[in-house]
Amino acid sequence: MEKPFISSLHIGKIQRLANTEYSSAIYKKKVTGPQKVSKLGILSDEQSDKINHGGVDKAIHHYAFENYEYWKKLFPDADVFKHPGAFGENISSLGMNEDTVMIGDIYKIGSCTVEVSQARQPCWKLNYRFQYSEMSLKMQESLKTGWYYRVLEEGIMQEGDNIELIERPYPEYSLTYLLKILYKKDNCLDSDILNDLIKIKTLALSWKNLLKNRLENKKVENWEKRLFR
Repeated sequence: MEKPFISSLHIGKIQRLANTEYSSAIYKKKVTGPQKVSKLGILSDEQSDKINHGGVDKAIHHYAFENYEYWKKLFPDADVFKHPGAFGENISSLGMNEDTVMIGDIYKIGSCTVEVSQARQPCWKLNYRFQYSEMSLKMQESLKTGWYYRVLEEGIMQEGDNIELIERPYPEYSLTYLLKILYKKDNCLDSDILNDLIKIKTLALSWKNLLKNRLENKKVENWEKRLFR
C-alpha cells in the first residue's frame, strides 16, 4: 500500500463569508513550494475566529481527498467538490482517513512533527460556504470531518511530502470511533467510555470539557447553535 502523502496544500485569507456580514478564511487556495509551519500553523494561513478556529490544538486542518468521492455522489451537480480545499483544509492527502487515523497519532511531514489533537466539529459557516442550509449537519452525520494537528516541531512542509507515522499511543481510538461517541446515540453517555476518553492525554482540552459536561449533566449537549447559529 502506498504511503500517505500531501496531495496539495492550501491557505486562506480572511474575507467576507458568502453574502453575509460574517468573515471567514475558509476559502483556501492551493499553494506550491515549501511552506513554513509554526506552532500556530502554516505561517501564511489565517483564521478569522480565533476562539473556535486555530490555536495550538487546531493549528493545521487535514482532510482526506478520498472523502470528496462521498460528497460528489451526494451533490453530483456541485462544482465545488471537484477540487480539494473546499472544506477549508490546509492539508489534502491521499492514503489516510478518519478510519485509519487515531487520536494522538504523531506524524512526520516534511521537517515538521505533528500530533492529532481532535476531529473537526462542523459549524454553521459551512452552510454559507456551500450555500446549503444543512451542510454542517451533513458533515457531522457523515463522520467525514477531517482532523486537526498540534505542531510539536516547527519546520517546512510542501505538496508531495510523505506523511510518516512515527508514534501511535492510542491504537484503539480511531477518529471514526470518537466521532461515533460524539455524534451517534449508541454509547454517547456511557460513563465508562467517556471516562476512558477523558484520560487520553493528547485529546484537545475542548473535547475533554465536552465529555466532562456529558458526564456531569447526563445528557448530550445541544448542537443547534454550532450547526445552525
